[in-house]
Amino acid sequence: MPPPDQTIRIRPLVPADLPAALAIQQASYPAFLLEDEPAFLSRLRTAASYCLAATRGGTLIAYLLAHGWRSAAPPPVGTLLPRHAASEVLFIHDLAVSITGRGSGIGRRLVSSALDLAVADGLSTAELIAVEGAADYWRALGFRTSPGSPELAAKVAAYGPAAQWMTRTMVHESSPAA
Repeated sequence: MPPPDQTIRIRPLVPADLPAALAIQQASYPAFLLEDEPAFLSRLRTAASYCLAATRGGTLIAYLLAHGWRSAAPPPVGTLLPRHAASEVLFIHDLAVSITGRGSGIGRRLVSSALDLAVADGLSTAELIAVEGAADYWRALGFRTSPGSPELAAKVAAYGPAAQWMTRTMVHESSPAA
C-alpha cells in the first residue's frame, strides 16, 4: 500500500472546515480570544475574504482568517462581520497551526498566499494584532509594530496585555521592495 499523501495543500477555507478549524483554534488560544462558529463564518462570507486552509492528507492542519477591512479599525473578538465592508487593507485576523502542522512552514505559506491574493486585488497594506507573544513571528514575516491613536490602542488592548498593532506594506513579487 502506498504511503499516505503528505503533500500540504492550500485552498480557500470553507464552512465544512469549521469543526476542525474551531478545534485548532481552541488548542491554540486562551478562552478570551476564542471565537464561535458564526464569527468564523462571517469572515468566510465577506466579499473580500482571504481565508485559507492548509490540509495534509485531506486533514486541516492550519487556517488563516484574513479579509479586506478599514484601515486601523480592527473588529473586536467575536464580531460578526458584514458581507460588504470597506476594503482598504488586508486585515489578518487569525493564523493557527495544529500541533501536527507546526514546524512545517505552513503558517508562512498561508500568510504569503493571502498577501499575494490581496496584492492582486489592489491592496497595498496588511494589518494585524499580534497576540500571545507572537510579535516576533510576525516581524520575521515583514510586519512592524506601528503606533496608533488612543482609540486603536484601546481596541488592541482588548486582545490581551501582550497584544501589538502591526502593519506591513505589500508589493508584487516582481516589484522592487519598498
